[in-house]
Amino acid sequence: MGAKLLICLSCTILAGCAKQIPQVDRTAQSKREIQALFANWQKAFEAKDVTRSMQMYAPGASLTAYDIVPPLQYRGFDAYRKDYEVLFAQFAGPLRVDFPDMHIEAGDDVAFAYGVERMSGKLTNGTPVDMWMRYTEGLKRIDGQWRVVHEHISVPVDLNTGKAALDLKP
Repeated sequence: MGAKLLICLSCTILAGCAKQIPQVDRTAQSKREIQALFANWQKAFEAKDVTRSMQMYAPGASLTAYDIVPPLQYRGFDAYRKDYEVLFAQFAGPLRVDFPDMHIEAGDDVAFAYGVERMSGKLTNGTPVDMWMRYTEGLKRIDGQWRVVHEHISVPVDLNTGKAALDLKP
């Protein structure tokens, strides 16, 4: 009888240990944090504030960006910051940026966001700019904060002319 009781107790303990601890789904919270990150970036971008705009990006060399302007790629935070400085200097007055259809897929520590964005403003030579672009952002939780580690901004190309198709709208 003692052996049967020991076996029964062992099975009960093992069955209890086999139960999985419920995992906390942080997806909704992660999405809210990423949306807030982009909302802050939007305000900084529209104010042409380089320092605040760059707060969404991973510091150091872990950032890679493919922007719509040359070069082919930007490696590292400092290189991409220079791109922002050049971009903002090309515009007179405020910039406007919208990303009306942002899609976010988020795990605990890695996420991506994608969609189309519209940028409008006026160049320093008076030329108006109003264009739609595609974006994909790879994000990673670094020291508890979401940061972009990979950014890809692009526009479609007319293969017959080799020119960017800047007049497309969703």
